[in-house]
Amino acid sequence: MIKKRINQLIQLMEEKAIDAYIIPSSDFHQSEYVANYFKSRAFISGFSGSAGTVCILKDGQHGLWTDGRYFVQAEKELEDSGIKLFKLDTQGVKNYDDWLVDHLSEKSTVAFDGRTLSIKDVEKLKKKFELKDISIKTDEDLIDEIWEERPNLPNGKIIEHSVEYSGKTYDEKLSEIIEVMKEKNADYYILSSLDDIAWTFNLRGSDVDYNPVFLAYAIFTKDAVILYLDDDKLSEELSNKLTNKKVTIKGYNEIFKDVEAITSANILLSPSKVNYEIFTKINDSNDLIKKEDLTTKMKALKNETEEKNMENCFVRDGVAMVKFLKWLEETVPKKDITEIDAINKLSKLRSKEDLFVQDSFGYISGYQENAALPHYSAKEETCKTLKPNGFYLMDSGGQYFDGTTDITRTIALGELTPQQKKDYTLVLMGHIDLTRMSFLEGTYGSNLDIIARKPLWDYGYDYNHGTGHGVGYFLNVHEGPQRIARKPSNVTLKPGMVLSNEPGIYRQGEYGIRLENLVIVKNDYKTAFGQFMKFKNLTWCPFDLKAVDSSFMNKEQIEWLNTYHKEVYELLKDRLNQEEQKWLKEKTKPIRIR
Repeated sequence: MIKKRINQLIQLMEEKAIDAYIIPSSDFHQSEYVANYFKSRAFISGFSGSAGTVCILKDGQHGLWTDGRYFVQAEKELEDSGIKLFKLDTQGVKNYDDWLVDHLSEKSTVAFDGRTLSIKDVEKLKKKFELKDISIKTDEDLIDEIWEERPNLPNGKIIEHSVEYSGKTYDEKLSEIIEVMKEKNADYYILSSLDDIAWTFNLRGSDVDYNPVFLAYAIFTKDAVILYLDDDKLSEELSNKLTNKKVTIKGYNEIFKDVEAITSANILLSPSKVNYEIFTKINDSNDLIKKEDLTTKMKALKNETEEKNMENCFVRDGVAMVKFLKWLEETVPKKDITEIDAINKLSKLRSKEDLFVQDSFGYISGYQENAALPHYSAKEETCKTLKPNGFYLMDSGGQYFDGTTDITRTIALGELTPQQKKDYTLVLMGHIDLTRMSFLEGTYGSNLDIIARKPLWDYGYDYNHGTGHGVGYFLNVHEGPQRIARKPSNVTLKPGMVLSNEPGIYRQGEYGIRLENLVIVKNDYKTAFGQFMKFKNLTWCPFDLKAVDSSFMNKEQIEWLNTYHKEVYELLKDRLNQEEQKWLKEKTKPIRIR
């Protein structure tokens, strides 16, 4: 099937004199998670991960580029496809743009759908292609011509996210946007990223699984706002509310005509989030663009209301997790439970909590060697039955009106080997050390990544993914611009930013361990050397003491774990019945300091 699709694509390429075709993972808004309509890369390659780029060459050479989260999965899913896997950020592996330059002759033609690549991506390609005078065609959606049963564009309804949850009104956010536009001497601000649009207008949608966003663009001037979307997504009441706030509603694709009409103006936009097709419509674009991730930066700094709401939200989420872990421990020895059964159980428990809307991503439920795939997705054909031995990993989260959660716990379902306990404890030590870290104002997330890895590096171990990603507020579970990773970052950590803390270790064919809490950046103490900052914990759920070998831990790490577990019990106990309280009390008992 995959080879047939590739051959159909190559035939089209030959007809249109195209030598190479690029298929990224993104939609028209550079989203990480996309609606089914936009899953062109999965359609042409069979690779189902959330990140990756495919290049199809007319001469029969094809490649997929993806990151360390998906190496093992991609190898399996690309078998017999004729597509070669390129493992990003590994020694000797070139990115797809350099690979294209190496494999194409001079004056070749590369094509893609300009709506699916950002301005930044295409400008980078153009610079590389100058070496061989390679031309580009940006208006070719060839996948649409061969995808016979392509899903429709999503058309989910939009709801309002009230100020009791958001903490700021739309008018307040608009005032901040206009103020920055004046500072930057900008006449227009073009906004394309779906989570930024949802946040700015205090709206939420259902166009993308797990992410409460909707397909839309927005343009702001100093005295007008236009929101581009299919207006049947809006109820009459919500449409009237937006109109009363002087928001003009236009059709989703009308933005391309409107930007074409912009002349002699300074335009503010994010080159990494606005698609290239919009850029091509702007007159004299190179001289008029001002680069700014304006709303992304604003959205990343959670306000006091959001933080307070999140604290309540994470307690409720912790209750669901505790009930799940108790059920898991008691049920696995008695009857067969599959990885999918566990997903369904936890999702159902979350759904009973107040203000729950939906899961925040497709749960990663992996037993034994399946957990060695960092982004494993349990399917009927791969699903394992849990047994009372070894490790089981559950990475899950919920979307609530008052927050987005993301938590990973690795659980010992039975006896463990000394090596398994050592691995678990080293991951836990890295998690604790990062949580305890004080750091100077102005610190980048990449400066802190080593803190979580050091206990593993001391023994020659590592994990092939970032340590922390930003998290939204009843929005995307992955949110920028903040992150903690080895890859250099120019984004400083600021009060109000929420991040994950998730070191791990993965032994292919054996087991995987990851331990994840969410934290929020807060101001700490101040000295003559500057303002220091800290992480405040948001997630409340016990770690598995059965998997801990405290002989590897120092006094401070054990004290932190004991204090954390005491807080878990105190925060959750009143929401649990007597039997659940008793179970949690046992799971949070202090470890003796040696």
